[in-house]
Amino acid sequence: MTNNLWPAIPLDEWKETYETLHMWTQIVGKIRLKLTPLINHWWNVTLHVTARGLATPVMNYNDQLLQMSFDFVDHLLLIETDDGRSKSISLRSRSVADFYQEVMAALVSLDMPLTIWSTPSEVPNPIPFEQDHNHAAYDQEYAKRFWLILAQANRVFTEFRSRFIGKASPVQFFWGGFDLAVTRFSGRTAPPHPGTPYGARFVDIEAYSHEVSSCGFWPGGSPVNEPVFYAYAYPEPQGFKDYLTNPPEAFYHADMGEFLLPYEVVRTAKSPDDVLLSFLQSTYEAASICGKWDRSALERQDAVDAINTN
Repeated sequence: MTNNLWPAIPLDEWKETYETLHMWTQIVGKIRLKLTPLINHWWNVTLHVTARGLATPVMNYNDQLLQMSFDFVDHLLLIETDDGRSKSISLRSRSVADFYQEVMAALVSLDMPLTIWSTPSEVPNPIPFEQDHNHAAYDQEYAKRFWLILAQANRVFTEFRSRFIGKASPVQFFWGGFDLAVTRFSGRTAPPHPGTPYGARFVDIEAYSHEVSSCGFWPGGSPVNEPVFYAYAYPEPQGFKDYLTNPPEAFYHADMGEFLLPYEVVRTAKSPDDVLLSFLQSTYEAASICGKWDRSALERQDAVDAINTN
């Protein structure tokens, strides 16, 4: 049962599919960026986990409604409007350029022509979508496994989020970094972010305008060649990286400035939920205790009592 809920997803076995799917989600994400007003920390551009994959919330195109959904059960991108019209695009081994052209043509056919910034974000050596014939792999089995992991992580992250009464983000999928994340806020502003590799600094300044304790799931990549759960704080308080976290397999990655927990540790645990929640809770405590957050004002007391009891 554990293996069904938390399937194996070795990075080297689906890396090419991962890279292609990353670009496809960026295309849909940039459409969302085009059609939505800025919400703090870029929450307007994210995708959300559904019962069949990943989807945008409803978007507005002039006086029409539009939604786009990745279906990893039937392996389709569904484009739906409020007047009953829809288009479906097959998810199969095909180039990013081919997928991009079909998506944009589908929008034209629905009387929703758009122009988006077609250069990928947050990746080294980006290739504009219309020119990208390098990424063209799609393995249905691994795409489905990735979604199944996101679905389980979404469930546990939501449980973790429910313990907090301060400002917290939705559980959401960031197509730039290709990760599912949830973030808690101390309520205090943060110093301007110095920026991250492969990204525009103004994006990071908006994302990290306030102090955060953030955690998520990432399928991996340089410098970590395996899927991991992660947790970090910005700004990182003194003592954070040396804080004793759980489970014992969790560790602080100095180059990334984050605590990491290999996905395989969670997947193979007797109780994956308990192991993952212990990681989320202990890394939050590292951020909030070392950062001197006002925890009594930010946390649900019944949740704190339950944690202490366990």
